[in-house]
Amino acid sequence: MAADGLLCDGRRTAERRLRIISGHLHKHSTLTTQDCGAQTPGPSHDRPEKTAPVPRRRHEIMKWNGWGYSDSRFLFNKKGQAEFTGKRYRLSGLILPSLKDWFEGTFGASLQHKTPATPSLNVSAVPPPNLNDSFVEELKAAGVALSTDPEDRVFRSHGHCLHEIFALREGRLGRVPDMVIWPSCHNDVVKIVELASKHNVCLIPFGGGTSVSSALECPPEETRSVVSLDTSQMNRILWIDEKNLTAHVEAGIIGQDLERQLNESGYCTGHEPDSMEFSSLGGWVATRASGMKKNIYGNIEDLVVHIKMVTPRGMIEKSCQGPRMSTGPDIHHFVMGSEGTLGVVTEVTLKIRPVPEYQKYGSIVFPNFQQGVACLREVAKQRCAPASIRLMDNEQFQFGHALKPQVSSIFTSFLDGLKKFYITKFKGFDPHHLCVATLLFEGDREKVLQHEKQVYDIAAKFGGLAAGEDNGQRGYMLTFVIAYLRDLGMDYYVIGESFETSVPWDRVLDLCRNVKERIVRECKERGVQFPPLSTCRVTQTYDAGACVYFYFAFNYRGLGDPIHVYEQVEHAAREEILANGGSLSHHHGVGKLRKEWMKEAISTVGLGMLKSVKEYVDPQNIFGNRNLL
Repeated sequence: MAADGLLCDGRRTAERRLRIISGHLHKHSTLTTQDCGAQTPGPSHDRPEKTAPVPRRRHEIMKWNGWGYSDSRFLFNKKGQAEFTGKRYRLSGLILPSLKDWFEGTFGASLQHKTPATPSLNVSAVPPPNLNDSFVEELKAAGVALSTDPEDRVFRSHGHCLHEIFALREGRLGRVPDMVIWPSCHNDVVKIVELASKHNVCLIPFGGGTSVSSALECPPEETRSVVSLDTSQMNRILWIDEKNLTAHVEAGIIGQDLERQLNESGYCTGHEPDSMEFSSLGGWVATRASGMKKNIYGNIEDLVVHIKMVTPRGMIEKSCQGPRMSTGPDIHHFVMGSEGTLGVVTEVTLKIRPVPEYQKYGSIVFPNFQQGVACLREVAKQRCAPASIRLMDNEQFQFGHALKPQVSSIFTSFLDGLKKFYITKFKGFDPHHLCVATLLFEGDREKVLQHEKQVYDIAAKFGGLAAGEDNGQRGYMLTFVIAYLRDLGMDYYVIGESFETSVPWDRVLDLCRNVKERIVRECKERGVQFPPLSTCRVTQTYDAGACVYFYFAFNYRGLGDPIHVYEQVEHAAREEILANGGSLSHHHGVGKLRKEWMKEAISTVGLGMLKSVKEYVDPQNIFGNRNLL
């Protein structure tokens, strides 16, 4: 059941491997066959065999026209109180008493003006599939699970850009894939790509579906049969190497599943993007992803040891898994960031680490954003950043405060009041200017405590005050629920989005100020009647700069085409980012949304190099999503 290369001509001994088979750890196992169709499905994944039914797991638990789990959402109840439903998050089932006032005050919104989403997909509105019959017949003969069901096709026709979700909420559909297929291993993908090349079929790889760059949209001008290649059934850890601290993993595994399974064996990758509940390992590689704890564990390019990718020309992989090779340009860097334009990532070898013995959250309040940025710069300069350090501006601090759950006791309320009094009255911090950094430390307990003291000592030099573990933990947790708020906003005429960049340290403050001001100015000039929310946070730090993450949202009542206005404002914001020395993207990728700036970002010659690679690897444009180029 193994893919080729796993034994690497006998060079890797079974004695240093753990194998995960059928969901259980087995030591010293040996691989003798490449027939992935013969494998035993894991107990929790319902992996398709030759005669297995089509996988339906995502439709059962996730929204088709919004973010995340179907049972999890923000709403205003009959009393006008905000709450978060479900049982999956710390906020689930709790009342959020401040959210309504913040929401109405910030956006001029009213709970009386509602714009509910289309409750269910009208399958009759989904266009009939344009099938390549010869391709379909050969797929069936190869035992690959496939579907032309309208719901399957629509679910994989989009990512999570605002315009994509807004259209779905209104029941409007663009071009959707003609068919969905589920390979169950590397060899299935090899066969699929061979057949697609033979029959000139367009393939669009689909991992977790969390793209915010229009990367998953089917090009409307594509006349060939478009097939969504869903990697979700390629979700196993194939082996763990305890001596070299690496794991070989199928690319369709979802982030939270990968971490949970590794944790069971005492290991982790430490890679935690905001989307880790839903995004896939292959998606991380294809978009050059970054995670919240990159200061310790690195970005995806730092974690990857080896990649297997299937292209129309054949398979791309290195000859060994050494820690570094000086063999010309790194072929991994043709794969990472290729965004489904060259082939399908099937298997990845990653660095792993033992699960840290100790974890501690923290937070720091600063008198203003400038002091906070100066502190983060000094922490980066001294190379003592904790696993995660993120600085919110004042608008985002107010936003986070509005998401605070109902106080459970008078004593807790009293303590919160004392903290607020101490910060604003005794220390003189202006509530309209202060900002907060959230922290997460991981590792050996003694070293964590030493590290914590070092960071807080630096913060004190910039007027920072320790603000407690609870605020740090809440800030980290909110990362995973904040995306659900956009759906709530759209219920009441409020649309919003996030975008990111990286920028040198000496331009951070100018870029943050100028981009936020540009958003406000553009909204006013384009007829937005209510002041927009325009806010940012510094989310990752480096020696030479930082990642800055923006949110903006506005009340669109009175606008004839709110999405067009939004796109004009976002376009202007991106132009402002580039004019202020920021990058085109830090970790969201390019997709189709930002490809007009690619020439400016990498030069004419650089763009020509990418085109040359594409023309050689995929001369028929089998991977025809039209991202990047």
